[in-house]
Amino acid sequence: MEMIKHMASILVGFGSGLVVSGAVFAFITVVGVVPQIATKTRTTESIKLYESAIVLGGIFGTVAGVARFTIPIGALGIVPLSLANGIFFGVLAMALAEVLNVIPILTRRGRIQRGMFVFVLAIALGKMLGSLLYFLVPGFYDAGSM
Repeated sequence: MEMIKHMASILVGFGSGLVVSGAVFAFITVVGVVPQIATKTRTTESIKLYESAIVLGGIFGTVAGVARFTIPIGALGIVPLSLANGIFFGVLAMALAEVLNVIPILTRRGRIQRGMFVFVLAIALGKMLGSLLYFLVPGFYDAGSM
């Protein structure tokens, strides 16, 4: 009987993960974030590469969240990974904001005339700092407490 409960839990968890990841990828696709990023960076010939990187990153993130393994890259290896993470989320957030026309509303309501670069940089640096805290501060995130 306990074996059936474990199998049912695995099936429900796997199905839930498929639904959530499908919804995230559908959201990114429908909103048009990838083409927007490619257009802004003038790299439209690399859209397939971007899409593949997003899917592979999602798969790797899922496996890394479930499996317990480490990659021995040391503290110096975390810095470029955190920087890449911050850049990705900063670019993703700005592309999403632009697709949804948040930037014109933000600049008009917030009376921001100059300094949008500082705003974008603050988002990217904030995500990078969050990644550094996550990976470098012991006990900042404890998977065992979930």
